[in-house]
Amino acid sequence: MSEKLRVGILGLTHDHVWGNLAELKASPLGELVAAADPNAPLRDRVQAEYGCPQTFDSYEAMLEQVPLDAVYVYADNATGADLAQMAAERGIHVMVEKPMAADLEGADRMLAAARMAGTLLMVNWPFAWWPGLQKAMAMAKGGEIGQLFCVKYRAAHAGPKAIGCSPYFYNWLYDADLNGAGALMDYCCYGAALARYLLGQPSRVVGIAGRLLQHYITVEDNAVILMQWPNAVAITEASWTQIGHMTSYVTAIYGSEGTLVVEPGANGRVLLATREHEDGIPIEVPPCRRRCAAPPRTSSAASRRACPSRGCAVRRSAATHRRSWRRG
Repeated sequence: MSEKLRVGILGLTHDHVWGNLAELKASPLGELVAAADPNAPLRDRVQAEYGCPQTFDSYEAMLEQVPLDAVYVYADNATGADLAQMAAERGIHVMVEKPMAADLEGADRMLAAARMAGTLLMVNWPFAWWPGLQKAMAMAKGGEIGQLFCVKYRAAHAGPKAIGCSPYFYNWLYDADLNGAGALMDYCCYGAALARYLLGQPSRVVGIAGRLLQHYITVEDNAVILMQWPNAVAITEASWTQIGHMTSYVTAIYGSEGTLVVEPGANGRVLLATREHEDGIPIEVPPCRRRCAAPPRTSSAASRRACPSRGCAVRRSAATHRRSWRRG
């Protein structure tokens, strides 16, 4: 590839942005050419740490003044929907961090704008970059554990402020309008996306949420979503009050002929239980084929086509969809 993709950043208040920028900086396929955010300290940081050549306090100014192939959107969930729409309407491809938007209306606007413009809209799911989860999903979709009847995922930690998220990040996570909810929006989305991928569209969904321990916030700190299909169920859990990591980010996929358990992270094991091996045996997981500057991330496309890329994003996305990136 003769020239690098020109990537801009819209919003810097989502802490996941810094890991993505490290991967972009290490990639030979793309380069950061501009960033926009109303917070001066964040603009200073992106210049100092990542050598961003141009920064703007206005999103519109960046989009109008800088030629771009694609943008990463890392604002709060409500603002992010507006920014993704603005970029798509200008013919620029978009990658936005999960969960996509603060509400269905925002997500619909993003998708409609991308479809009208013929641009890619990609939602980044960090866990989808784990080789172990990729292997388990392929086994489950390929029928290796029989008919799927249950999917479970739990995402949990002690809370955004407690684990050291920046005030720029946790302030909007604790705002129901900017986030869309609390822990439910932040963390139930992972298991919901996984179940939707493996089982299709559910016929019934029930959600339960509450502020159980963190009474200094105004949104829920724990939540559960239950999903039902004619012959399957799924459970996705979220917690901002869990002590320790023992049950966090573990995936369980149940089939009529076996059970898959996926340990979290880039090096997480995949265990398969069968009638012959009821306590589970480890499954060989192919190594990540991408050269990553940080642990593999995620992405699941919410667009006109699925895009298996992301932070290392620029790597497979650019290689696979070069013509699509350039189409705008």
